[in-house]
Amino acid sequence: MTDGPPELPFFVYGTLRPGEYNHDRFLLGRTAGEEAARLPGALLHDGPGYPYVVPGEGLVAGELVTAAPGAYAELLAVLDRVELPAGYERAACEVVRVGDGTAVRAWVWFAAPGTPYGPLIRGGDWRARPGPRRS
Repeated sequence: MTDGPPELPFFVYGTLRPGEYNHDRFLLGRTAGEEAARLPGALLHDGPGYPYVVPGEGLVAGELVTAAPGAYAELLAVLDRVELPAGYERAACEVVRVGDGTAVRAWVWFAAPGTPYGPLIRGGDWRARPGPRRS
């Protein structure tokens, strides 16, 4: 019997990506690795300063984040405290590492049913979206 959810890596695609404004606030010092990855079968939509992923015929760019040794439970709790009240729900999905094409099961935060989200971000990359940036 397990005490909690499986210890999967996390797929981040918006403000938690390296170089984005929430990365250092919530991930700095809590990760053992971050590598480019893609989420197939999903679309990226703009939101109120952060994006939402929804199921669809597309590909979303992001990073696969591995928790530092001993930091998994704390990091999962922090990410849930950030994401769940903002209209997300967490699901385990297959993401693909860009470097070697390997499929990896990871936690992904999707827009919860009924969450309003903005226009589609064409190309599925938060960093490549048009418009002003927040740092």
